[in-house]
Amino acid sequence: MRAILVDDERANLVNLQVLLVKYCPNIHIVAQVNQVEEAVVQINTHRPDLLFLDIQMGKQSGFDLLNKIKDQSFEVIFVTAYDQYGIQAVKFAALDYLLKPVNPDELINAVLKAETKTKNKIQNEQLNFLLQQLKRPEASVQKIALPQQNEIRYVAINDILRCESDNTYTFFSLANGEKILISKSLKEYSDLLKPQGFLRVHQSHLVNPEFVKSWLKEDGGMLLLKNGDKIPVSKPNRDSVKAVLGK
Repeated sequence: MRAILVDDERANLVNLQVLLVKYCPNIHIVAQVNQVEEAVVQINTHRPDLLFLDIQMGKQSGFDLLNKIKDQSFEVIFVTAYDQYGIQAVKFAALDYLLKPVNPDELINAVLKAETKTKNKIQNEQLNFLLQQLKRPEASVQKIALPQQNEIRYVAINDILRCESDNTYTFFSLANGEKILISKSLKEYSDLLKPQGFLRVHQSHLVNPEFVKSWLKEDGGMLLLKNGDKIPVSKPNRDSVKAVLGK
């Protein structure tokens, strides 16, 4: 895979190059740049398969760079110093990111996933989705990308009834009765959806309060959803759940 590294700090470029040479020998680095405008030139010239992109680069950002590229057929792995602005949108788009200092195992895993995606060389819909989300206020996220084996599903937040943990997997139950199994943990989606108003009512359950019909007193406390599902509420969460629901 042909890759371009973009970071405004030379030391970060060197460190990432060393890791890629050591752990990802299938990556051929065609350019390393530390400015947005130069990165645009290199991307249009080399047409890489993969872009390692720092998010904050002085007065501009990696998102500014992506908005300047018309042909987004490459994959992107974001690299950032901390969980800063934009990472939440990256997560909603189900795109990969690495925190500095880069962990070799996480780097290898991200590169492997990028390789799988580039087998079908098409416009990167996840990047388009990300850039659209970034145009909205942070609190007004409307959709989430759910990666499945053969496709990326873009689901409206308001259509999610609940999420249920199944070991390291998560079942999404939608308002139309459909269920989607995603190979990511419930904690990851809880961190994304709680700011959107979802309630973590149990270790294994995350619920959209808009679909709660009533509070049941059986078994110490359960939620009855509008579709008839009964969801247990764990004892430590009962008071907070009741407060949100006005019970």
